[in-house]
Amino acid sequence: MLSWLKTHPFPVEAFFEHSLVLTFAVPQAELQALLPAPLLVDTFAEGWGFLAVALVQTRHLRPQGLPQWLGQDFFLIGYRAFVRYPSPIGKRLRGLYILRSETDKKRMTALGDLFTHYRYHTVDIAQQQTGGRLRIESQQANFHVALAPPTPEVPLPPHSPFATWAEARRFAGPLPFTFSADARAGRVLIVEGVREHWQPQPVAVESYRVGFLEQLGFSQLHLANAFAVHDIPYSWKKGRT
Repeated sequence: MLSWLKTHPFPVEAFFEHSLVLTFAVPQAELQALLPAPLLVDTFAEGWGFLAVALVQTRHLRPQGLPQWLGQDFFLIGYRAFVRYPSPIGKRLRGLYILRSETDKKRMTALGDLFTHYRYHTVDIAQQQTGGRLRIESQQANFHVALAPPTPEVPLPPHSPFATWAEARRFAGPLPFTFSADARAGRVLIVEGVREHWQPQPVAVESYRVGFLEQLGFSQLHLANAFAVHDIPYSWKKGRT
């Protein structure tokens, strides 16, 4: 019964008040070692794989169709790998694999662990916006990111493997699908996301530290891009295996 509940058994909807996504480039082979079969690293320029750190202020998360007042408001830090899934019918679906999720609400951790495989943990999360600068940090997660004030021209991060923001946009998220895989049982769970008006804007990162990614021990870890969006209705379809 519990395993069935963790298959995202009903559609869910929410509102993203704001979302910031930082994407990091790491060696392809080292990222592949973290993925369950049959998921494959989604690569760029041969040799690079990518991890996204999504920071989202979510409002009214609830089963689709229920009134807003029954929803959950919470902040999410999600650590996700860009992957491809070669399906048995020959399709190669592009999506995300969740390595870890962090939230500021214990009830969201409980519900997330009940209905998903997204590995929720409860941590402290603080947000501060002064003088046009946004800072988000968590002492428990050993995490912080600080954005520079908006400017007309935003440069790519110094060690990004991308030559242009158009290239970087392909690895900005969200992608249509999120995958969970049970290699021993030969099953892949697919959850499809549906969003409206998703037009991410590049932002400049002044400083950052991502404790979870440091713990993974990559030989190289380069900030590749950073994008932000605001005021997005979002929903997830019922999971399918």
